[in-house]
Amino acid sequence: MRSAILTFKTVVLLLSIGALWGADKEKSFKPGPIESYPCRLTQEKVTIAAEPFDKEEETKSAFGKLNPNRYGILPVLVIIRNDSGETISLEDLRVEYITEARQRIEATPAHDVAKTNSPARPRVTPGPWPGPVPRGTRNNPLNAWEIEGRAFVARMLPPGETASGFFYFQAPHRAGATLYITGIKEARSRRALFYFEIPLDK
Repeated sequence: MRSAILTFKTVVLLLSIGALWGADKEKSFKPGPIESYPCRLTQEKVTIAAEPFDKEEETKSAFGKLNPNRYGILPVLVIIRNDSGETISLEDLRVEYITEARQRIEATPAHDVAKTNSPARPRVTPGPWPGPVPRGTRNNPLNAWEIEGRAFVARMLPPGETASGFFYFQAPHRAGATLYITGIKEARSRRALFYFEIPLDK
């Protein structure tokens, strides 16, 4: 009887730990209103806001203990609001980070971010965290679920709707950089909207 009680208590404890872990894993991240972001642009009744997450307190709100910048990855939050009367297609969306020296850096797909921190390829991270990036042979910090879980995934955006998520760039954030966005089209006519170039100086 005592053994059965101990087994029951063990099961309850494990279920409780699992529930707490799951709750932490699914902790939500909710961007603020699009008007609250100073880096934004409106064209043809479509508004796009962008926010580079390059500081510890910013990344903590979205990625918890992981700061992707420490591993050479800059997360940029992109919010798109469609105030036009047409559904817009984001299937061909292309997002580039343009440095102050006009170097163009394409976004790294979320599922490839962890590969940039491969243990076989040591690297020194530029920017505010100098020195070699620590790499483990077993535990890759960029394998965190938040990287893909917080990524921008919307493919269609109906009138009056808003979509948001992160794009990832292998670059340190610097003053004078801009985000260059192309590939937005009207879903019905396939007409391409004008490109968006958003300065990222807050």
